[in-house]
Amino acid sequence: MSDLYTESVKQQSADADVEAVRGAFPDAVVEVTEAVDGATMRLTRESIVDVCHFLKGSCAYEQLIDLCGVDMSEYPGHPADADRFYVVYHLLSVRGNKRLRLKVGVNDRQWVDSVSEVWPTANWFEREAFEMFGVIFNHHPDLRRLLTDYGFDGHPMRKDFPVTGRTELFFDETQWRCVYRPNKVENREITPKTWPGVDRG
Repeated sequence: MSDLYTESVKQQSADADVEAVRGAFPDAVVEVTEAVDGATMRLTRESIVDVCHFLKGSCAYEQLIDLCGVDMSEYPGHPADADRFYVVYHLLSVRGNKRLRLKVGVNDRQWVDSVSEVWPTANWFEREAFEMFGVIFNHHPDLRRLLTDYGFDGHPMRKDFPVTGRTELFFDETQWRCVYRPNKVENREITPKTWPGVDRG
């Protein structure tokens, strides 16, 4: 490995990137937390696209590894007046051998700007987050459901969505086609929810 490459890796640590974002967008960073797997920056919704352009161009995060939604409504200690959902972005720099996580808070019927113009791979990730959690991505090129059926009602990964779903599909012999009917399976919880670090020590 060349000395020039080694030096560039040293200069481009994830912590330095966090400080670079703070310097370039002083009002964008809400909170920075450190974990075993690296730093997490929580950003304002309005700043996400500009910050992502900056991280890709100036900090060499070439890849968006994953984008997902998180429903915080039942998480212990989550304030009732805080944003219900997080959109979480996992970034990777191959050249700099570093990772960074971004988070943006959003409530129901609020929108987040799409980052598909920064990383085209965000297209399907954002469609999945829209479908599973109901997060609306503004300026998305094709925001349609990806995994569930046409006409599906609701967002299955929300905490208040019934485990068994709201409808069931069956084949009607009289109509000779598949039809939906309300689900009659009773919801029951046989395994209590646990939260690592909260109720398991």
